[in-house]
Amino acid sequence: MTLTRDLPAFTVPVPRLETERLILRGPEGRDFPVVEEFARDAERTRYIGGAQTTDFEVWNGFCRSIGHWIWHGYGFWTLEEKATGAAVGRVGIINHLGWPEPELGWHAFAAGEGRGLVHEAALTIRAYAAGALGLDRIISQIHPDNARSRALAERLGATVERETELLGDPCLIYRHPAVREVAA
Repeated sequence: MTLTRDLPAFTVPVPRLETERLILRGPEGRDFPVVEEFARDAERTRYIGGAQTTDFEVWNGFCRSIGHWIWHGYGFWTLEEKATGAAVGRVGIINHLGWPEPELGWHAFAAGEGRGLVHEAALTIRAYAAGALGLDRIISQIHPDNARSRALAERLGATVERETELLGDPCLIYRHPAVREVAA
């Protein structure tokens, strides 16, 4: 699907953060093609609800990520690689209806996989969430079979706190360390 009409200029109120290799910014219309590619990929989305197969589902998901910022004052940042300007993933704090508490979540687009970019962004966003939002010792909810996300959570210092279910699927709740514990 392509965006076929000009959309009004609107800036989502997302703090702009930077890391060594990334600009962390709010969602923009130019991100839609790479988000759509990701959203339609059954393999890449199997642990986060599965592929979105219709244009409406993709559009709805894209808009929900914008709405999360408006409703909560936090959400997913788009990871823009400084060297290329490409959107390479999304990382952020989400708290959907039915979530037990705010969650640090992530996903890499094809161009961002296996390069440590999500880890770099997650560290920065976790520190921002603790300092600016008072959200310290947040969780990540990860399917037990999602070895890559589990490895990233553990690399971030998170540990399994409990087993549960999320939207009818098994889920491990990883608890992240307090930012002050990480800095020590």
